Amino acid sequence: MFTKTYQLTEKSNTSDLVLVRSFNMHEYEINDNLLAVARAGAGVNNIPLEKMADEGVVVFNTPGANANGVKELVIAGMLLASRDIYGGISWVKNNKSDENILKSIEKAKKAFAGSEIMGKTLVVIGLGAIGGKVANAADALGMKVYGYDPYISEHALKALNPTIEIENDLNKLYEVADFISLHLPLLDSTKHMFNKDVFKKVKDGVVILNYARDQLVKNEDIKEALENKKVSKYVTDFPNHYVANLENVIALPHLGASTHESEENCAIMAAKQLMQYVENGDIINSVNYPNVTLGNPNGVSRIIILAKDNDDLTMNIDHALKSVEKVIVTSVSKSRKGYSVFAYDLKVDVSQELIKTLSEIPGVTKVRKI
Repeated sequence: MFTKTYQLTEKSNTSDLVLVRSFNMHEYEINDNLLAVARAGAGVNNIPLEKMADEGVVVFNTPGANANGVKELVIAGMLLASRDIYGGISWVKNNKSDENILKSIEKAKKAFAGSEIMGKTLVVIGLGAIGGKVANAADALGMKVYGYDPYISEHALKALNPTIEIENDLNKLYEVADFISLHLPLLDSTKHMFNKDVFKKVKDGVVILNYARDQLVKNEDIKEALENKKVSKYVTDFPNHYVANLENVIALPHLGASTHESEENCAIMAAKQLMQYVENGDIINSVNYPNVTLGNPNGVSRIIILAKDNDDLTMNIDHALKSVEKVIVTSVSKSRKGYSVFAYDLKVDVSQELIKTLSEIPGVTKVRKI
């Protein structure tokens, strides 16, 4: 993944770059030369994003790299919920000593009859990298697919099969859905989004598929919905202790991205993002700084400035660069949620004195010369 110019080490407390999967970094002591952290996966709950940003450390994730693996497991979840596959397999295991098992099966299999998903209605909430793939796969399997995503990008919209309908009113979708698949982040606005008020609106016997985050669904309310048959099955890849003990729950141990292909894709994507940041200053798929794609340097040297926003920040940076403003070839500045990135290509080599001056500006967290 990394080129030969990078030296790999397991001593994360002294490294310039860190690539992680599930390692908890909340107690991690940030060293002065740490430039970036890349999470080989989409979730970044194990990384203190604001703490990293305050120290000028860019944090990346790898959205979409594991999308196909999760998509396939969602389809498997729909099939498991529609056909009592698990019950049938368990029956065979329990009766494997029966020498006439083939005859016994003909009577027993009636207990495991199910329904086909073809012709059923699937509502996909969240049409990002994973949700879009789920929608397209279900459409190809003959399902009627509706999508809901008020923040869908043009790219994601164009990637959807033309037969998939976008609906902006969730209440209308609740009434028709045989399956609802959740693919949205856990935010204050989405926490316990699926609660008793929603379950009152859904079609009787709906299947809820949650391959996103456990707290999107309120524990006590899904229990009640399962008991009164409003929800026939709850399929989740995030089984907390409460949900794991409920009837009619199909609980998987967070297997969505647990494929060799997904793990490799995530690692490769994370490594590339780290190298692009080191070599060009490109910030792609950052979760704590604005994304900036600069390409190859257009000059002799490039300065990358990371900062925490304040009222005088831009003015102070402009003042510090006054002496070299005539040799600035390219300048880019972007802000996001209180943090900014400034990038400049210059025709001359940047002095250490200028780097020091920029580093001492209030709010500036890190200055790099490439």
